[in-house]
Amino acid sequence: MSLPFTFRRFTHWFAAAICLASLPAGAQMAFPAKPIRLIVPFAAGGTSDVIARLIAQPMAKELGQPVVVENRAGAGGMLGTEALALAEPDGYTLGLATASTMAVNPIFYAKAARTSQQLRPLARLVNVPSVLAVHPAMGVKDFAGFVAELKRKPGFYSCPTPGVGSLGHLMLAAMNERLGVKMVGVPYRGMGAALNDALAGTVQIMPDQLPSVRSHIKAGKLLPLAVFADKRVAELPQVPTFKELGYGELSDLGSTWFGLAVPAKTPSAVADKLRVAALKAVQAPEVVARLQDMGASVAASDGQAFQQHIDAQLKRNRGIAERGGITVE
Repeated sequence: MSLPFTFRRFTHWFAAAICLASLPAGAQMAFPAKPIRLIVPFAAGGTSDVIARLIAQPMAKELGQPVVVENRAGAGGMLGTEALALAEPDGYTLGLATASTMAVNPIFYAKAARTSQQLRPLARLVNVPSVLAVHPAMGVKDFAGFVAELKRKPGFYSCPTPGVGSLGHLMLAAMNERLGVKMVGVPYRGMGAALNDALAGTVQIMPDQLPSVRSHIKAGKLLPLAVFADKRVAELPQVPTFKELGYGELSDLGSTWFGLAVPAKTPSAVADKLRVAALKAVQAPEVVARLQDMGASVAASDGQAFQQHIDAQLKRNRGIAERGGITVE
């Protein structure tokens, strides 16, 4: 008696599946087999977006599939980060991980803290230094004169931040605490508007990422006093770092980093392949040269070291927030 057609078809399918599973890994469909999405949790045109697009092209070359950048801005980076956490953990969705999204937002927002637990850091890739600059009308010539002027007029000078509970807010609180001064924070929805006010002298103090302010420094519209970095930057060789000035923790706080993350349940083999591609991409000569042009540098570290770095920064930032009485929720 012949087997029913449907049962025969099932047994043939099952046998084929067993054979396929027994094949070496290389004989199965290789990852990636389709384009990969890279979520940037901030708007197009900013430093985050520039870095993501810079890395995407050589990553695509390494992986053999397009890496498509998708901007998902909103809520200080939380919307895009949540979209990453909720994505299918199949390796086809990556996300840009930043100091703000991974080491600041989880301190202030319970939802961001939960989201961060749903992510696997892949690699830290880039460091971007910030610069403490002032409007020339403030009348100071160097960092020592700046601190002296702030102590002479406590609460008189203003400094913009990207809002309450932001990395910029923590930087301001840490500077006030460490330098023993009182700068007044002025929250802005975006640092573009803050920069315009700094150039007009409406706010006198402007800490911002080097790529954003370097042209205005070169034009003499802003005076650089100190760099948030471990070593001096090539574009401002005469400007000392906070570390040189005796404030190493401020150097670390203002050196913004960028890396990549994937949903936590992404298979290890897939995550490893993406990590290798990302680390190769960021060390490609053309990428290194472009980063140097921006005043940025390569900061290649693997997933474990990246997670340790995030944990250390969370602890530090939580301490700054507690001592400064900074709360959001």
